[in-house]
Amino acid sequence: MAKPISLEKILFSQGFGTRRYCSDLVYAEMVKVNDVLAEDPEERITTEGLILNVQGQDWEYHEKAYIAFHKPPNYECSHKTTHHPSVYSLLPAPFVERGLQCVGRLDFDTTGLLLISDDGQFIHKMTTPKKNIGKVYEITTPDPITSEQMEHLLNGVVLDDDPKPCYATACKQISEHVLAMTIVEGRYHQVKRMMAAVGNHVAKLHRVEIGAYVMPADLAEGQWRWLYPDDLKRLSQSVSS
Repeated sequence: MAKPISLEKILFSQGFGTRRYCSDLVYAEMVKVNDVLAEDPEERITTEGLILNVQGQDWEYHEKAYIAFHKPPNYECSHKTTHHPSVYSLLPAPFVERGLQCVGRLDFDTTGLLLISDDGQFIHKMTTPKKNIGKVYEITTPDPITSEQMEHLLNGVVLDDDPKPCYATACKQISEHVLAMTIVEGRYHQVKRMMAAVGNHVAKLHRVEIGAYVMPADLAEGQWRWLYPDDLKRLSQSVSS
């Protein structure tokens, strides 16, 4: 069991501001610990199962944050955006304060499942092709999808900036104009460029699954939720497992 930590340190670790500000929140009677009003910022608290309430908002304690986010269109996966607002503007301020980062990026017009975390090892694991973790995209095309195009995607296409082919590890036709395609790499605009290479075009792109974790049907655009150990286990499942 983890050692108890001072309440001030806990609040700081969760992104509620500087150590001094976190102390002031306690003194201002704005913090509850497991539904009990906190009085001393130096009180040592057991973090297991800890629920904070800060300025009226409940907050689960997580040593490392892992969240699933349903990215809407016309948002950029960057803190320094160019033409569109940042996905971070849709998250609670403590997430930004504690330095959460997108696990890979989705284009501004791509929607769907986006992972966000402050665990560097997790981010690397989920983004390196060596782990063979599949990402499933639903691709809507203006032209009908042909069996020849799917075969070409599975056999590998060469993109203009790299002689090494990139492959779809799976293709499933959902309808005449919708294809579910799985890839394990994350090259720049990869899905769009792969579809262009086989003579079609991406009109709409939506990520629905990473590893064996499917984005929950009730997770609305712009909403997020915590990921728990079972979720992380599903996320880590490789294409071959």
